[in-house]
Amino acid sequence: MSSKRKFLVVADDSPEFQAALRFACRRARSTGGHVALLRVIEPAVFEHWSGVRDEIERQQRQEAEEDLQDCAERVLAETGLPPEFLIVNADSVRAALKQVLTEDEDIKILVVAAAVGGRGPGPLVSSIAKDGVRWGDRKVPITIVPGDLTDDEIADLA
Repeated sequence: MSSKRKFLVVADDSPEFQAALRFACRRARSTGGHVALLRVIEPAVFEHWSGVRDEIERQQRQEAEEDLQDCAERVLAETGLPPEFLIVNADSVRAALKQVLTEDEDIKILVVAAAVGGRGPGPLVSSIAKDGVRWGDRKVPITIVPGDLTDDEIADLA
């Protein structure tokens, strides 16, 4: 049973994340879809005591939930619907994307933003350009938006 179309956004600490989020919110609102936010927790490199590693992972998950909750207010205001939170432990963003896109067929579009200011397109966009868009057996369109789009430009485009 399929639900509404989901626009997936990788919620990271990059400056361009906000442009991807704003664009996804506008597209979701205009098409009757909703937003899913992916936060990736990469493994803690601390092998001495498992209790310490477990505590670090617990703190990382709590921080991820808090970060996503901060974004949720904007998504709710923009779309009228709360976002779906996807917090995944994975070795890389690409591995997390493959897992999420394989597991959830309601995700129809991945929205990412390119970096600005001469830093290159950003690691995720570079990875997609270099390695292609293979997400297991699924083919999912990717929307790459300029990371410096203004709210007015996004409103015009989305």
